[in-house]
Amino acid sequence: PGWLLARLKRPDPVLSDAPPLADALWELLKRHLTYRLVLELDEIEGLDSHLVGQLIKLFKRIREHDGVMRLCGLSPYNLQVLRTCRLEDHFGPYENRHDAVMACPLPRQPR
Repeated sequence: PGWLLARLKRPDPVLSDAPPLADALWELLKRHLTYRLVLELDEIEGLDSHLVGQLIKLFKRIREHDGVMRLCGLSPYNLQVLRTCRLEDHFGPYENRHDAVMACPLPRQPR
């Protein structure tokens, strides 16, 4: 309880007039009276700069309300994008929604 779980889908080019992702998710959080969000990104093939910018904008809003935002289901490519942008520590990321909600420790990477 108290978490909003959202699965992002591939963007539909026909819906170009849709509100920006950060604004749409922020409205959902306010409507559900929570500032704890898990975003499932397993259907997103590639994080581009626009999407990363939207995630950062949303993360900052949530953090201003003492909330939590976690990502899960990232492909190896998308995980590398987060690492390159130095955002891995901000978003987790977690393997699945259960781990994200329960804040399970991240798997150790071999050195």
